Amino acid sequence: MRLPGTKFQLFLPLALLAATAFLLPTLASQDRARLRSQVNLVNVLVSVTDEHHRPVANLTREQFALEEEGRAQKIEIFEPETQLPLDLALMIDASLSTQKEMAVEREAASRFIRQVLRPGDGLSLFEFDETVRQLAHFSDDPAYLQESLGRIAPGAGTSLYDAIVLGSRALENRAGDRRRVILLVTDAGETTSHYDFDGARTAALQAGALLYTIVVRPSPGESGRNTAGEHALEAITDTTGGAIFIPDALQELPAIFSTIDRELRTQYRLAYYPAPRGRAGSFRAIEVKVPEKYEARHRKGYFAGPD
Repeated sequence: MRLPGTKFQLFLPLALLAATAFLLPTLASQDRARLRSQVNLVNVLVSVTDEHHRPVANLTREQFALEEEGRAQKIEIFEPETQLPLDLALMIDASLSTQKEMAVEREAASRFIRQVLRPGDGLSLFEFDETVRQLAHFSDDPAYLQESLGRIAPGAGTSLYDAIVLGSRALENRAGDRRRVILLVTDAGETTSHYDFDGARTAALQAGALLYTIVVRPSPGESGRNTAGEHALEAITDTTGGAIFIPDALQELPAIFSTIDRELRTQYRLAYYPAPRGRAGSFRAIEVKVPEKYEARHRKGYFAGPD
């Protein structure tokens, strides 16, 4: 005995299967297109300061011009005060040459952690001497991070370039659309790294990380400054769009940390789809222009991704 409607009931699932099979390639194509769009989008974080090096807020999209390889680009996304979550690798030089300043550095860093972190941000603490060690995983818990500061121990050499490379990689491995920042506190000495200057600069660029550097000079009466190290750090910092600070006294550290905090909270986010797209793996130079009375700092370029 055949029940009424059986033929229709059998036909309906077959029809749905056929329709699903027809739609799957289209949906897959749309997903690939969206993925390509997300991959192709280039984010540029811009810090704008006035003649007194103070952050400048309330600029409009029309006051920015953006170029890649000398060609004007259309700004697709403009955020005058970006709310992207912040990932920050705080790298503390633990070599013997910095031990006299360590107590002051710890206190200034502890204050910075309390003021910079917001829910959803992530800060990871590293110490470096002849090796680089992660003392705290990415967290927005100030108590956990401040406790980790107390575990910094003195070491011998200084693997400055290794610290930048490993900090960059840690940031690059963080998932999601986030801002990536390395904050390096060091005397600028370099003695034991496996990586060199070019390796450190490339790693920071590939991670899209801003490098902020605080160079702690030797105390009066001790051996002189490491000017070669300072110049190398200044070059890497400039390439990434960060800033370098060389205080005359340790008492300036809290004010410097506060300046960095203010800047991170007043950054502009510009994003664009490169036209034309660069060859995969090629370095693409970026330039952002603002009104002449202001200065714009941003990463100087990026490495083009795969097609």
